[in-house]
Amino acid sequence: MANSSVTTAPAFRPPRLVVRREVGLSAYEAALARAGFDLVAGADEAGRGACAGPLVVAACILPPGRRGRIDGLDDSKLLTAAVRERLYDEIMGRAVAYSVVIVAASEIDAYGLHVANLAGMRRALGTLRPEARYALTDGFPVPGVGVPATAVWKGDATVACIAAASILAKVTRDAIMTDLHEHWPDYDFAQHKGYVTPGHAEALTRLGPCPEHRRRYINVRRAMRDGVAVSDNEVMDADDSAMMSLEMA
Repeated sequence: MANSSVTTAPAFRPPRLVVRREVGLSAYEAALARAGFDLVAGADEAGRGACAGPLVVAACILPPGRRGRIDGLDDSKLLTAAVRERLYDEIMGRAVAYSVVIVAASEIDAYGLHVANLAGMRRALGTLRPEARYALTDGFPVPGVGVPATAVWKGDATVACIAAASILAKVTRDAIMTDLHEHWPDYDFAQHKGYVTPGHAEALTRLGPCPEHRRRYINVRRAMRDGVAVSDNEVMDADDSAMMSLEMA
């Protein structure tokens, strides 16, 4: 029998970067450009902590140099709606490429929040044209994006292309939730955008969930009127436990 051998490609190791903080939010992209990565995409999502409406994932490549430096760019959650909308228009006008992916509540229910989030990130990054040479994601790694990638803690507040993606995702999702308010006005989606507030919780209790509510979320399951409920003593699986962290995103 002939000897056979299998060779495997070495694991990717992120380049050693010198991040010059004086450059501001563009420091990561500038460092990656010096390492030979000229098209760097940032990816982020909006709506992860909401119990109603879609998850919206965006990816964005900003141009290098001064054209890619947008005054006021920051984590979308820290900006007013008016500032986000102004920056949204500026990002759309300056971006080398951008992509926005809508992950419906039904998809989140079918696959779970984190799996659906990862799939949305892959789709957003994979549909950029021109294609990214490197990807930076906010908070957690996203395997299978087809290019070298690094997760950046608090990336939406520290990396320009992630902050830009955050704004694209947030403004898009807010507009969707305002439209959903027209179909389901009793839930006041235009006000809270699907996140848990006392008013939203009261409407859920009184009316039960609408088709845009995420059935995997424990508060929605408790409010369902078809006899399916979760008792306070029922053991939640890991996915349910994660979804109980209703953080603004």
